[in-house]
Amino acid sequence: MSVNAELRAFFDSRQQQIPADIRAVLQRAAQELAASGQAQSALAEGAKAPSFTLPSATGRSVALDELLADGPVVLTFYRGSWCPYCNIALRSLQQHHSAVTDRGARLVAVSPQVPDESLSLAEKNELAFDVLSDIGCHTAKQYGLAFDLPNDLAAVYEGLGIDLHRYNAGHARTLPIPATYVIDREGLIRWAFVNTDYTSRAEPADILTALDGLS
Repeated sequence: MSVNAELRAFFDSRQQQIPADIRAVLQRAAQELAASGQAQSALAEGAKAPSFTLPSATGRSVALDELLADGPVVLTFYRGSWCPYCNIALRSLQQHHSAVTDRGARLVAVSPQVPDESLSLAEKNELAFDVLSDIGCHTAKQYGLAFDLPNDLAAVYEGLGIDLHRYNAGHARTLPIPATYVIDREGLIRWAFVNTDYTSRAEPADILTALDGLS
């Protein structure tokens, strides 16, 4: 099953469990973000990937430039461990991790969560790749991905017990649009997936095809 088929099945299974008023808020916020045009203005294929140095879940500092010195990088932005769609997408990437490394590339995942929260995610899913903390979404902003939650959606998350203030070290309203980039050794974005719909993610097969095309 493709990751998007799995995501769609999960979405469909959850709909009847969500009260109608909450579904209305989620749908309206999704429509407004899609209509904002932010996905189209985010960094895309052909752009230079902004450099960054971010802490990993284990406390190391990871720099994009150092990763690129060893080979291409697959860089994926996700919302956080509280998002079940992100967990499904990361598990799928984990399943394809060896195929990424066999192509000489490194896979890194970035979220706004503090390292302690990212560490719990890494442990839970036994991720073999680096999970980095972009507190305040400063790196996501450089890629054109950061956006602020509308008030009613923030209230819904809070009502569901999702404590973004704690997860994101006080930056409760700012999240990244889920995105995945394939970056070559020169730091050029050679393939990009950016979608405001958090229930849709880059297919690992497409990522591998992009890596195969870097030669």
